[in-house]
Amino acid sequence: MTVFLPTLNQMAFLVLLIGIGYIIVKTKAVPGEGASILSKLENNVFIPGLVLGTFMENFTLERFGTAGKYLLVGLVVILITMPIAVFIARKCHKDEYIRKIYTYGLAFSNFGFMGNAVVAALFPDVFMEYLIFVLPFWTFIYVWGVPTLLIPIRDESKSKLAGLKNLINPMFISMIIGMIVGISNIPLPGFFTSAVSSLGSCMSPVAMLLTGMTVAKLDIRKTLADKSIYLVSAVRLLIIPIISIFILKLIPMEYGLKLCTVCSLAMPLGLNTIVVPSAYGKDTSVAAGMALVSHVASCITIPIIFMLFAMV
Repeated sequence: MTVFLPTLNQMAFLVLLIGIGYIIVKTKAVPGEGASILSKLENNVFIPGLVLGTFMENFTLERFGTAGKYLLVGLVVILITMPIAVFIARKCHKDEYIRKIYTYGLAFSNFGFMGNAVVAALFPDVFMEYLIFVLPFWTFIYVWGVPTLLIPIRDESKSKLAGLKNLINPMFISMIIGMIVGISNIPLPGFFTSAVSSLGSCMSPVAMLLTGMTVAKLDIRKTLADKSIYLVSAVRLLIIPIISIFILKLIPMEYGLKLCTVCSLAMPLGLNTIVVPSAYGKDTSVAAGMALVSHVASCITIPIIFMLFAMV
C-alpha cells in the first residue's frame, strides 16, 4: 500500500487535469485551435525544457557510464514487444487497418506524455535514465510505427525518410545540449536555469490537459462500440506489464532498469493512433476508443502494477 496510495493519488491528479481539459473543450472555454496550439507548445517548448533541465542537472560523469545499459535494455524491450504486438493484433481483428492500429497501440504505450508525467512525479531519481531508456522506442516509432502502421501507403520510401528526419526533433536536440552542459559542468546564469525549470514544470499538466481536450472531441457512443478495444486495452495495461514483472524477477538486473521497463510498459495506449490517421482522413473511432478506455482504466491499473512490482 505504500506504493499504491501515492501512485493512486498521482493518477487522480492527472485524471483531474484530463477532466479539466475535457470540460474546457465541451464548454468552448478555449477556441477550436486551442489544442493544436497547446500541442505545439508541449512538443516544442515544455518537453524540451524538461529534458534540457533534467540532463543539465543529472547527466554527470558518474551517470554517463549507465547510459549504454539503459539504451541497450530499452532496445531489447521494444524488439521483444513489437513482434508480440503484431501477433496479438492479428488475433483480435480481421480488418487490416484496425489490426495496424492495435499493433501500434500494443507496441507503443503512452510512454511519452503519460510516462514522463508519472515517472517525473513518482520516480524523479530515475527520470533521466527513463528518458534514455525510451530512446529506442522513439526511434522505432518514427522509422516503423508511424510510417508503416499509421500513415496510408502512398510512397513508402518518402514516409521512411520523413520518419528519419523526425528523429531530429526539439526533444532530441535538448537532450544532446543537456548532456553536453551536464557532463562538462558548464556554469549557467540563474535566470536561464530558472526559466528552463519553469518550462519543464509545465510538461505534465499540459500533457494531461491535451489528453482531455482530445477525448472531448470524440463521439463517445461510437468510440466505445467495438468490443475488441477492451481486450486490447486489458492486454496493454495488465497482461503485458504483469508478465514483464515476473520475467524481470528471474533476470539479475539493477532496480533502475527494471523500474524503467515496467514504467514504459504500464502506460495506456498512445494518442498517435488518433492524431496521425485523422490527418489523412481515416476513421479514428477504434483508436479513440482504445485511448479513452485505456486512459481511464490506467488510473487504477498503474497503481496496481507498481504495487505488484514493489511486492515482487
